[in-house]
Amino acid sequence: MLLTIQQGVETAQENLEELIPEEKTLSIYDLIMDGGLGGQIIIAILVVLLAIALYIYFERFLAIKAASKTDKNFMNQIRDHISNGKLEAAKILCAQASSPASRLIEKGVSRIGKPLEDINTAIENAGKLEIYKLEKNVSVIATIAGAAPMIGFLGTVIGMIVAIHEIANAGGQIDIKMLSDGLYTAMTTTVAGLIVGIIAYIAYNHLVVRTNKVIYQMEAQSVDFLDLLNEPA
Repeated sequence: MLLTIQQGVETAQENLEELIPEEKTLSIYDLIMDGGLGGQIIIAILVVLLAIALYIYFERFLAIKAASKTDKNFMNQIRDHISNGKLEAAKILCAQASSPASRLIEKGVSRIGKPLEDINTAIENAGKLEIYKLEKNVSVIATIAGAAPMIGFLGTVIGMIVAIHEIANAGGQIDIKMLSDGLYTAMTTTVAGLIVGIIAYIAYNHLVVRTNKVIYQMEAQSVDFLDLLNEPA
């Protein structure tokens, strides 16, 4: 009697375990690998674009950070040298500072004695070159920010094409398991493209803000230098 009851309980437990669906977990690696060859190629391209964007960001960030460091007494020292007629000492001070603003001042010092308009033009031309150096390769990050989501959407289209192709070949019998490759490709590539695009967009805007800060410093010191030349002797 007891043996029969125990067997019945065990059988009921086994039936209950069969009825409870097994919880399925899926890692990022599984999502990528289950997406098929098309999805894997799209993801690989996005990973490369992300690596390029991060490399350019950190390289430019360090360069812009170094360019933004200025000595608060720099212009006062330039003023003293020019007032005392020590132009060579002023040039040496600019060379030692080695910043975009100091290079503009050095260009202006080398033109002292010429008309003020020529000095202003020389400083403006030098400023354009310095801005170009600061913004080097930053446009690549902007391109990646715009292209990455579109590449992700391309993967979405490819995934949907794969899913429709599977439906067409199924002969009217649709199996969700059979469609999983196309659906995984569609979803994972879209998410990956958006993630890369968002990271690149944030990185680009941060570099633009930091670059504008350096440009403002260059403009301020250039104006101070021109005002210095306009002062009465």
